[in-house]
Amino acid sequence: MELSSKVAVITGGASGLGLATAEAYAARGAKVAIFDLNEEQGQALAARLGANALFARVNVADEASVQAGIAQVMQKFGAIHIAVNCAGIGSAMRTVGKNGPHSLEVFSKVITVNLIGTFNVARLAAAEMQKNEGNADNERGVIINTASVAAFDGQIGQVAYSASKGAVVGMTLPMARDLATIGVRVNTIAPGIFNTPLMNASPDSVKLPLIEMTQFPKRLGHPEEYAKLAVHIVENAFLNGETIRIDGAIRMQPK
Repeated sequence: MELSSKVAVITGGASGLGLATAEAYAARGAKVAIFDLNEEQGQALAARLGANALFARVNVADEASVQAGIAQVMQKFGAIHIAVNCAGIGSAMRTVGKNGPHSLEVFSKVITVNLIGTFNVARLAAAEMQKNEGNADNERGVIINTASVAAFDGQIGQVAYSASKGAVVGMTLPMARDLATIGVRVNTIAPGIFNTPLMNASPDSVKLPLIEMTQFPKRLGHPEEYAKLAVHIVENAFLNGETIRIDGAIRMQPK
């Protein structure tokens, strides 16, 4: 699928991986809809990208909120061709720690945002994609979900985060199979340690050991590198049902 003139919904689009993806898509002539809870940053990005961008304050885990955001996109742009799910949260808590068992509330919140939120946006976006006219391959849409290397190499204290991201990986192939009949491809990106606002807020005692585990290049990933992969997935029509690690060959140790 060519990006030019296509409409992309990007969750978590006001910062980090989502922001870089919005910029990359817009640079290739796509229209972008930024879904985020940070209204100030989201509005600023939409203003900078111009008339072919809009911001909608969306809680990905809330059905009505996502429906309202999608309605805004349809009203302004008339279609949705691409959905990129970058919205997510983290947590650090052991199954049983010094203060007792893992908070069920925290575990539930991480699953709700990272897994249910991803599925919520994907299903509602796909319902609009099926209305598109297919291209030569009968392709009507592309969904890109975001997992993490923690889906495979979860560290101590990452049980909730790893469970949520592992589930995103797990639903990639069945979702691709579900949506094949309507011409929608589904792929997942599993990033390693990237230079995002969340990571920048971490002290060196957290960042430096993770960089040390990265084989090459020995640094944090740049959001633009995630965005380049998100561009390639859209443009490479035979890429479907796959989870792709982008992580500098990191294999995380227990801690």
